[in-house]
Amino acid sequence: MTKLIVQVPCLNEAGQLPDLVRHLPRQVDGFDQVEWLVIDDGSTDGTVEVARSVGFDHIVRLPVHKGLAIAFQTGLDAALKLGADVIVNTDADGQYDGSDISRLVKPILQGEADMAVGDRGVASAEGFNWTKRRLQTLGSWVVSRASGTRVPDATSGFRAYNRDAALQLVVVTAFTYTLETLIQAGATSVTVANVPIERHHVERPSRLFTSNWDYIKKSIGGISRIYAFYRPLRVFTSASAVLAVAGLAAWSPFLISWAEGDPHGHIQSIILGAVLIIAAVQIFALGIVADLLGKQRVLSQFTLERVRRLEVHTGTPPSHYEPGDPASVRDPAPPDSGPPTS
Repeated sequence: MTKLIVQVPCLNEAGQLPDLVRHLPRQVDGFDQVEWLVIDDGSTDGTVEVARSVGFDHIVRLPVHKGLAIAFQTGLDAALKLGADVIVNTDADGQYDGSDISRLVKPILQGEADMAVGDRGVASAEGFNWTKRRLQTLGSWVVSRASGTRVPDATSGFRAYNRDAALQLVVVTAFTYTLETLIQAGATSVTVANVPIERHHVERPSRLFTSNWDYIKKSIGGISRIYAFYRPLRVFTSASAVLAVAGLAAWSPFLISWAEGDPHGHIQSIILGAVLIIAAVQIFALGIVADLLGKQRVLSQFTLERVRRLEVHTGTPPSHYEPGDPASVRDPAPPDSGPPTS
């Protein structure tokens, strides 16, 4: 018996959940069971009570606000322990259509991918202004280069994971899971597919950033840290090479004079070049240490994956778990293809 669990991370989404569930399917081809899981990230507006009343099967209630990335990881862990073979993550704001879930999981069911990302077509998406479209496109290109995957919509939160991919994923950043999981997938054996989806326009502003400049700062910082985390030797070697070239350039006046038979003077250039070369050697050495620590991180990740498998096998219950009340809405109307109301 195969099970699909649709997880929805929430922060004060009591007003959105009734509209959201109108579009979440209870039947998807290829699965015997389809269940819904809500992860309440410290809401204060009665999100849990509303989730229970509209028929969510499972509830994970975090006692305080932890952030989207931690809520997402907590949901993955809970869904695995609840027996999910495939996990779909969607947002509570209604921008993703539940009727696209069957299309999203298709590459996974066909064995073509371990992870599928919904592509909103950000380069031409309605509801995104010109600046946001360009930033989304540029950010996705950077993430694709950093991860070695071809993902045109790197920030899409509409994603599907098979059991093996979910067991391997470890989110360590606090900003957002979308970028890190892609870079991590590129560094592991997780294969990624892109699936075109419909996007509903949502008036509500993003809760992850306050402006385009804030988005740029957080994205650049997040991508840089994540890339350095998974590719430390490449990052430190590149920085070391830049300093080494700068050191040689600083030495060039002395070297030119020395080649012309006048080895005197240019003491400032000699000192500056020596400082830069020493710094280059030190940064390269730090890169080697970071790479060795990275190997230890990989071993720790393998250990965590084995622990997860043991917890799933032995039936360890999810943390902060509460049963929902699916019987309250067990036979809802078929998903509506139109956009949800705000």
